Amino acid sequence: MLIKKRSVLLVSAVLMSSAAVAENTNQEPQQLAASRFNMPALEVVGTQEDSIERQIGAVVIIDREQIERIQPTSTQDVLRGVPGINVNSEDPTAVVSNIGLRGLSSSEQKTLILEDGVPVAPGLFIGNDRYYNPRIQRMEGVEILKGSSSLRYGPSTIGGVINYITKVPDDGIAISSRVGSFSTREATLEAGGRTESGDAFAGLVATRAISDGFMGQGYQMNDIMVKAGVRFNERHSLGVKYSYHENEANISYRGLLLEDYRRGKTYNPAPDDYYLTDRKAFDVNHEWLINDRATLTTLLYWSEVTRDYWRYNVDTPASNIAGRWVYTDALTGNNRSFERYGVESRLALDHNLFGISNEAEFGLRFMKEESDDKRIRATRAQDRTGVNDRHIEDTAESIAGYVQNRFIINDRFAVTPGLRIESYEQKRKVLTQNNESAKTSNTEVLPGIGATFQLIPEAQLYGGVYRAFSPASNGVALDGLTDQKLDGERSVNYELGMRGASGRFSYDLTGFYMDFRNQVVTGNSDPNLSRSNAGKTRHYGLEAAVGIELGAGFSVDANATWVPYSKFRAGDNRGNRLPYAPKYLANLALNYDQGKFSSTLAAHHRGEQYGDPTNLKDIPDNAAGGIWGGLMPSYTVYDLFVQYSFTEDFKVRGAVKNLTDKRYITGLRQGIYRGAERSFEVGLDYRF
Repeated sequence: MLIKKRSVLLVSAVLMSSAAVAENTNQEPQQLAASRFNMPALEVVGTQEDSIERQIGAVVIIDREQIERIQPTSTQDVLRGVPGINVNSEDPTAVVSNIGLRGLSSSEQKTLILEDGVPVAPGLFIGNDRYYNPRIQRMEGVEILKGSSSLRYGPSTIGGVINYITKVPDDGIAISSRVGSFSTREATLEAGGRTESGDAFAGLVATRAISDGFMGQGYQMNDIMVKAGVRFNERHSLGVKYSYHENEANISYRGLLLEDYRRGKTYNPAPDDYYLTDRKAFDVNHEWLINDRATLTTLLYWSEVTRDYWRYNVDTPASNIAGRWVYTDALTGNNRSFERYGVESRLALDHNLFGISNEAEFGLRFMKEESDDKRIRATRAQDRTGVNDRHIEDTAESIAGYVQNRFIINDRFAVTPGLRIESYEQKRKVLTQNNESAKTSNTEVLPGIGATFQLIPEAQLYGGVYRAFSPASNGVALDGLTDQKLDGERSVNYELGMRGASGRFSYDLTGFYMDFRNQVVTGNSDPNLSRSNAGKTRHYGLEAAVGIELGAGFSVDANATWVPYSKFRAGDNRGNRLPYAPKYLANLALNYDQGKFSSTLAAHHRGEQYGDPTNLKDIPDNAAGGIWGGLMPSYTVYDLFVQYSFTEDFKVRGAVKNLTDKRYITGLRQGIYRGAERSFEVGLDYRF
């Protein structure tokens, strides 16, 4: 793999720093770790008391209590309440992830998704980053990090970083279950135990869910996670996690045609199409407290994802006559598998350069991704076997290094510059074209700088500027088995905000500006190439969030996002707004807590948005194909959640989602994706 000289220099700096610190291992840590420890992990924000105040970008932390309060079905139920995030649901349980931040299109994911610090998208460099979405049932927290704080991570951090934090099972056994509309049944088992000393633990979280699904888009899902950890001594601890997920979902790319949507129809528009996924993953974390000023954390990870998508072909003329999709007997399986393994180390080092307090961090990551893509033309639909008429193998190897240093000028002011370098090589081989192959390589240099300033005890200013990138996938960078000579899609991002709290009031206000200069577009002056880096877009806006304790058990949480400008700056779509980039997003929650009872009435508003880059206003009324677009109207959905704890170990809960039975459009693809109608749920939690 091609690695530029500056990449080698940065890697060498990391290794030399690690070695220098390791020599001084006879220093004792200032204090022992707590007797009950959690599994070591690469943290995005951290759990220290001042973790948020140290960040130079906007931060949102969602804890287990907040997750349980809204009784989510998927991770997207949690994320849609976060300022700046637009989610586009393609199915009831968000099997496919569609997340856009700050005016970035939710149909083109440019936000890095992690679970316990590990990438979860099937492919970051080889494409297909939306084919797996972690299950909310095994999560106890979510960290959302925007702005230049995300320079420590990559690639695809243009919008920021979302890190899901998995549960650490408590001692004993806990069962959670719920039933609801659409014949939904779900049960989760948590079981765990610790040694008497607290130096070792093990546990599991297992979920089984079955549903007929809204519009008949049913699913059968199993999700299992096993975690264990041990603290060997005062300096070394180790954690391991294994997870397995499988889901058989009766969903498709096809939605309702226009007239049936207007009539309020709720049938499955593709009743015989299936999206079949399974994922296995294994993580190992090691933490070494070298001395009281240095900690080395190392993570090894591996994952394997398969995604088989079986879809029947359509008869377009017959569909136009019928006003709904009419299918032929031809069944095609677009079946893909992905494997990833990687290792990442981070060295946190406190020092006194220039006579002031400094907090440095060095990071190094190696990762390899592979995918196997087969298109099966089924000759026996009943057992899904047939002829493989397209077989592609993609690989990507990457190495990344970063360094950042937080200069603590005084107890009110700190400056954090940083640099990240990503170097990667991509290869593609087409087995059904006599094993023809091609490869390309690229290196991205990503600098950034940010600062925090404590204006008064109730107000902290923060902000920064940084460069981020999203790599072109193998299918784009090697289109036609030709090196398209593409750099990554780059953006220079600016952010300025203020956060704080006073008494019963807390707040966060952030302004942002993102300038793309390198997006991939079709067309090139070189007749041998089909793609170029000519695209430009620009985005700017404001995010605001407030929390108010009203008294007598009542509180209010509210946030709003305003993105007045999110437009193409070049090409045929110059001046058009990006698809799936609404101008307005807002959330409001009225909470009530009194003794054993708690409730939340929540409202979510999404402004109108376009479904395609041409800003087509009228949604197509036929099945002719081509670009599906149209202007999706704004909508507001209300949800009601209640909980009552009979004892410390026994709780019941209920929910009414889409309280007013609002009919609305969540997305457009090959038809209209309709939001779920009013539904009811009831559940219970019991701990033995």
